Amino acid sequence: MAQPVTARFGKFRVLLDLAGTGTYTAPCGFTSKSLTLAKSLSEVSLPDCDDPDAPITLGRDVESISASVTGEGVLAANAVETWLDAYESTNSVAVKIEIEFSTGTVTWTGSMHVESLEIGAEQGGRVTLNVSMQSDGALVRTDTF
Repeated sequence: MAQPVTARFGKFRVLLDLAGTGTYTAPCGFTSKSLTLAKSLSEVSLPDCDDPDAPITLGRDVESISASVTGEGVLAANAVETWLDAYESTNSVAVKIEIEFSTGTVTWTGSMHVESLEIGAEQGGRVTLNVSMQSDGALVRTDTF
């Protein structure tokens, strides 16, 4: 049986370019992260013209698409300024999300708003960070497989 080609945690990168220079960096500290690609759909009832008593089926059309990134982990000192600047910006920031496999890389680039930052801590633990980002326009996907 052939094993699937997979990617390790460190090969899934969330990179930011706050200066807009084309130089992306990954803020340190995430211990988990995710990319969600979503569609908003509209529904329309489609009757059976040959059999009016048949159940109506639903047709669905795409109204909009969006993407979100969430991440959580520790609040690293060298990432504090990056996350606070991205959150405080009223403009979206340039984002690149990469998943690197041994066979190639999938990359999404575009703009996102830092929707929320949650900074917390518990007695006996470290300061943590939860981040939520929402797309501002389309993310463009490129593959190098």
